Amino acid sequence: MDVEILSRMQFAFTIMFHYIFPPLSIGLAWLMVAMEAAYHRTKEPEYEQMARFFTKIFAIIFALGVASGIVMEFQFGTNWAIYSRYVGDVFGSALAAEGIFAFFLESGFLAVLVFGWDRVSKRFHMVATIIVACGATFSAVWIVIANSWMQTPAGFMIEGEGLYQRAVITNFWELVFNPSSVQRLTHVLVGAMIMGSFFVLSVSSFYLVKGLHESLAKRAFKIALPVALFFSLMAPFTGHFHAEQVAATQPAKLAAYEGHFKQTGEGAPLWLFGIPSVKEERVKYGIAIPGMLSFLVHGDFTTPVPALDDFPPEDRPPVQIPFQMYHLMIFLGTFNLALTGFAAIQWYRGKVFETRWLLWTFVFAVLSPAIANQAGWIAAEVGRQPWIVYGLLRTSEGLSEAVVAGQVLWSIIMFGLIYALLFSLFVYVLNEKIRNGPEPLTADGTEHDGFLDVATSRADPASPYKLSGMREPSSDD
Repeated sequence: MDVEILSRMQFAFTIMFHYIFPPLSIGLAWLMVAMEAAYHRTKEPEYEQMARFFTKIFAIIFALGVASGIVMEFQFGTNWAIYSRYVGDVFGSALAAEGIFAFFLESGFLAVLVFGWDRVSKRFHMVATIIVACGATFSAVWIVIANSWMQTPAGFMIEGEGLYQRAVITNFWELVFNPSSVQRLTHVLVGAMIMGSFFVLSVSSFYLVKGLHESLAKRAFKIALPVALFFSLMAPFTGHFHAEQVAATQPAKLAAYEGHFKQTGEGAPLWLFGIPSVKEERVKYGIAIPGMLSFLVHGDFTTPVPALDDFPPEDRPPVQIPFQMYHLMIFLGTFNLALTGFAAIQWYRGKVFETRWLLWTFVFAVLSPAIANQAGWIAAEVGRQPWIVYGLLRTSEGLSEAVVAGQVLWSIIMFGLIYALLFSLFVYVLNEKIRNGPEPLTADGTEHDGFLDVATSRADPASPYKLSGMREPSSDD
């Protein structure tokens, strides 16, 4: 196979595996903030139990995210050396900011978050939880800024000639607020919050259908459901604003998203689903709403939207993958909104915890935002082709000259085996943590191995906290 195709496959595979973990860690971190805040507000021991439990899961997710993320950075030097030289000044500043202001902040306070429950004050631990959540979010900010610059370059000038051309920053804040960074960042963070809240809903629903930790699970469900509903409502709006930006700055990508092959001079239709045929230049077996794409882009049903035939053939992106991934993301986003909306109605009626099929749906629905996040990323990156830096550097021009196809193929096989092992280990450990459930709290507020301290409970049998293994509120709370 061609070394360019293999190198793109390698990077896509490694980043798709990595992208399982950052959105989940961002969303879960802010849910943990809400759980710990609920404990400080109510003094209910179950909220502390809840926060401790999800903190241990967060640590597992964080560890896999770090391990899988390192591999991507090495590929910049091994497979994409010319690209790295071209964007080194731009990416260097953004990734340095991510390391200093995000990763160090998050990892520095992670130890306090995980191990500091009984070693620091409650207020300081709350601050550590907030800082870790902010660190995870800031990491996304800088990574999205760097990637958005590749989509819509700004604040730079080109120095050098030929293979030695490189982009040099002329205005750092223009780089940060490039034409797509804000729209893309808001959509990414909304997706992360949906994924984190759906994860909590999945775990809570599993406990409820199995009759385990029911009181704690109901409280966690009640925290996560409003978050999931709110951000599922926000997703269509952030997605629309992002699509408007794509229409303005990357019209060929939008044409690929919608299978808009030919310019007719009339309003462009919006395809709900279908199979694009590049050979026939039409979408087959689909249903379209006439003029709706024009309405979403221009506010009326008749204004033309640029089509693929408005661009030279060598500048057109692939169509099949962006079209299907874009529509899959929209379908799953609609599913998320419908599911959380129905659950909210059932909650209002007081029937949500008695609707077993709904709870079972939530157990597996965590896959929906995970797949939607992946689909959105694939649509955005494949839709940018044939450019690695839009309008400036083609993907074929960014490859390392020394790498051959055989080397890349073997690395894909090796990464595939290692990542399969890592993911299997992750699923096994996560499953064990969830099945074991939150550990009960002793009378002094510390966790133990799940068995009640019989001697302590006998010392004061009248205390419901000591009998239940939960922490008794004290005056210093």
